[in-house]
Amino acid sequence: MPPEKKDRSPVALEQRDVSADQRMFSPSVARNSAPILAVLKRVLPTHGAVLEIGCGTGEHAVYFAGAMPNLTWQPSDPDADARTSTSSWIKFAGLKNVLAPRDIDVCSGQWGVEQTGHFDAIVSINMIHIAPWATSLGLFAGAGRLLRAGGLLLLYGPFMRDGAHNAPSNAAFDAALKERNPSWGVRDITDLEHVGEAAGLNLRETIEMPTNNMLLVFSSGSA
Repeated sequence: MPPEKKDRSPVALEQRDVSADQRMFSPSVARNSAPILAVLKRVLPTHGAVLEIGCGTGEHAVYFAGAMPNLTWQPSDPDADARTSTSSWIKFAGLKNVLAPRDIDVCSGQWGVEQTGHFDAIVSINMIHIAPWATSLGLFAGAGRLLRAGGLLLLYGPFMRDGAHNAPSNAAFDAALKERNPSWGVRDITDLEHVGEAAGLNLRETIEMPTNNMLLVFSSGSA
């Protein structure tokens, strides 16, 4: 792995509109929310607590929580503007099962949510490829600490398999990411499996998603 830059500031790779009440609108969320929700409804429990890492605009949080009212959704993002947008979306949607967004640095040994107990699932969407590899390590380490036995870590985005991209567009995207920051890039499922195993997480399912994305489902220990 190349040397990593210390700046772990979140990055948006798209243009986003912003409303007067500071809600941000993500074109990618508009495209991927429904396919992701279909998977979440199948794999998540009907009741429980979900932690979202890298909630971005907050649109996913309110969309998923609105469709699964018996789950408590805890969004988080290290970016202040993202948390502001998420708070505004929560107010706009009027949902009671979405908590105020938290500021979580996954590379920290403590995420500040340990006192809430174990989570049934941790969800991270389109995050680990626009962050240093240390972020992936921290995400799995935190999931190992904070998921209950049988809890799930779900990762959505582009991935490689055994060093190979699943589409030319993803190869070009990977090259563009590395040109922007050598510590970024599309992650290999095999590498993530090894990191997961070290944290007590096993890859349970690899789901093909639209536009050459995937959703990886890791399980913590035994149910």
